[in-house]
Amino acid sequence: MSAPRIKKVCVIGAGTMGAGIAAQVANAGVPVLLLDIVRDPADRNAVAAGAVAKMLKTDPAPFMSKAAAKLVEVGNIEDDLAKVADCDWIVEAIIERLDLKQDLYAKLEAVRRPGTAISSNTSTIPLAKLTEGRSEAFRRDFLITHFFNPPRYMRLLEVVAGPESDPALVAAVSDFADRGLGKAVVRAKDTPGFIANRVGTFWIQAALNAAFDLELTVEEADAIAGRPMGVPKTGIFGLIDLVGIDLMPHLKQSLTSTLPADDPYQAIARTAPLIEKMIADGYTGRKGKGGFYRINREAGKRKEAIDLATGAYRPAATPPSLPGAAGKGDLGALIALPGKFGAYAWAILGPTLSYAASLVPQAADDIVAIDEAMKLGYNWKYGPFELIDRIGATKLVERLAAEGQPVPEILKLAGQRSFYRIEQGRRQYLGLDGDYHDVVRPEGVLLLEDIKAASKPLLKNGSAALWDIGDGVVALEFTGKMNALDGDVMKLIGEAIPLVQKSYKALVVYNEGSNFSAGANLGLALFALNIAAWGEIEKLVSGGQQAYKALKYAPFPVVSAPAGMALGGGCEILLHSDAVQAHAESYIGLVECGVGLVPGWGGCGEMLDRWKKNPALPKGPMPAVAKVFEIISTATVAKSAAEAKELGFLRPADGVTMNRDRLLADAKAKALALVDGYAPPAPPEFRLPGAGGRTALDLAVQGFQARGLATEYDGVVSGLLAEVLTGGDADPVDVLSEQDMLALERKAFMTLVREPRTQARVEHMLETGKPLRN
Repeated sequence: MSAPRIKKVCVIGAGTMGAGIAAQVANAGVPVLLLDIVRDPADRNAVAAGAVAKMLKTDPAPFMSKAAAKLVEVGNIEDDLAKVADCDWIVEAIIERLDLKQDLYAKLEAVRRPGTAISSNTSTIPLAKLTEGRSEAFRRDFLITHFFNPPRYMRLLEVVAGPESDPALVAAVSDFADRGLGKAVVRAKDTPGFIANRVGTFWIQAALNAAFDLELTVEEADAIAGRPMGVPKTGIFGLIDLVGIDLMPHLKQSLTSTLPADDPYQAIARTAPLIEKMIADGYTGRKGKGGFYRINREAGKRKEAIDLATGAYRPAATPPSLPGAAGKGDLGALIALPGKFGAYAWAILGPTLSYAASLVPQAADDIVAIDEAMKLGYNWKYGPFELIDRIGATKLVERLAAEGQPVPEILKLAGQRSFYRIEQGRRQYLGLDGDYHDVVRPEGVLLLEDIKAASKPLLKNGSAALWDIGDGVVALEFTGKMNALDGDVMKLIGEAIPLVQKSYKALVVYNEGSNFSAGANLGLALFALNIAAWGEIEKLVSGGQQAYKALKYAPFPVVSAPAGMALGGGCEILLHSDAVQAHAESYIGLVECGVGLVPGWGGCGEMLDRWKKNPALPKGPMPAVAKVFEIISTATVAKSAAEAKELGFLRPADGVTMNRDRLLADAKAKALALVDGYAPPAPPEFRLPGAGGRTALDLAVQGFQARGLATEYDGVVSGLLAEVLTGGDADPVDVLSEQDMLALERKAFMTLVREPRTQARVEHMLETGKPLRN
């Protein structure tokens, strides 16, 4: 029987996970049936309907747009179970009780269509137990798909197939999860906790134990077990607060009850009396009254931390700075620190890395699966075997052996060798056979990191680089901190255009940073402001305008491929591209007003041109001006690519890629599709409302000020933005060119940049990462 093409999904269980999975299916544009039990006979669908209503109010939002919620059909198990016959994949996400799951499966077997994929989102119950008593056909169609919470934002999906699972069906579900839901699929074995939770729970338990035993403060522990180890800046205690302290006993109970008695986790699993008391008193972390950290609102929103010895809260201390290389990610230096800091680092890394190494091939076939699971499921910067490479397998083995700790076979196998290497431009990993093997990417995945390992840049400077990505396409990469944009970026754009015109077909703007670009380099701008280098600032503004227009009118297609934040100048480069292929999780906006400025690299004109063509708006100059003014003056940021289309930052025809790893390949394909018959766009012309339109916008701002929603200086900034958008001194009958719009932007920008209140906003943003409401 051929595997299903997944056109409709049913999710059973409308709790946090089930509802989130349903939302992500809807985000993929696929209809989904969400079912739960009947709690209220008068409103039989209340549980599922309530879950959808709650998600529409949740922040961060499970839905990428409110329109996606319309793809969710709600129902209940008693009345609507027969509807699963219309679905190609049924996801069970009910409570973790084997008897309830097996009872549901018996009912599903009677109504489902043969060949329909059935999966459980369980994280604790073995697949073999779940399918006991079911038919051969059911077992063939069954697998485990373990999502991570929240399903929209966490990329990891652990897939577990049973010995009887149909490989074609498992492949079909995995492919849909990959391309449609944006998941990085990691194949795990049918073992307790699978991969990520098994390693992650051990890691957290080891860190908790050591913090109590070594009498560290929570700030000290998080400073050591956070960024220096390449794990989230929350560290251990901040992470537990985030996920919920009350989750810890459940994870412990689950693993201790299912793991063999000789598993190393059994020896370290213990519950601290302090944690039991915190849970009993409602201190369950951020979702409760507080956790290891809390905000004391009675003391002026003071941040406090708990004393691990006494359980009393005290003002949070400044985290300690680690000396030298230890604070910069040198793990060898970190574990060699004298005193309790080095002891704590080793108490976490030694046992955790040894434990992870012992799970190959028990929990996963190779080291790549272990590393990917921890990077994607727990947001580690490096996987366990990548961390071992940073310490050195030999040093790790020597210290483990000296302390009488277990040394897994794969560590002995590595010997003096690293677990990963680059060989002839290919990344390879050490296998259990003692040989190196290529890290194989899924079909359709193209990563710049692989290209960079196998080649040298065509052009490069301190802030950008240009790479040949094959088939006549080059990629422009930003390389500065937060991929900020400066004169070097503009210079490289100027050098790239003639090179591409001469020898290539198209250009893609892309990078693999966490964020596409946070915008202009504010640190550089603040330095120039402090020395009143007005000429240099105007030169940067003018240079950015010229570079972006050169890209817009280049004689070849330019496709931008953002992921993460694309703010300010990062947004403006998207607006000047022939097309955009955006990752679904792209957060796009013109945020300059938040730092007391206006868009200066052509963003105002480009947004006006888009909105005046929008068929949803009435004709005439004012509707488009009012809409763009609203978006830019409030520094609105789209919280997804879908929202970016609604706001005009993306065009309706721009592409959206759900899986981050497929973004570059999709953008390259889009660029190549534009090559034949390509011609640059015609320059736009503008008829703007002039002084009358400006008066209307000023009145709107005054209304916001009267309600306390805008400061006096917001009015100053908005007034200059209104001057740009309404055409300055032009009359409504005048036709303004693109160059006229750029001149208006420059004038407004240079006026604002001289304002001390703008300078204060820029400085505050750099210091705190938050806007100043002055």
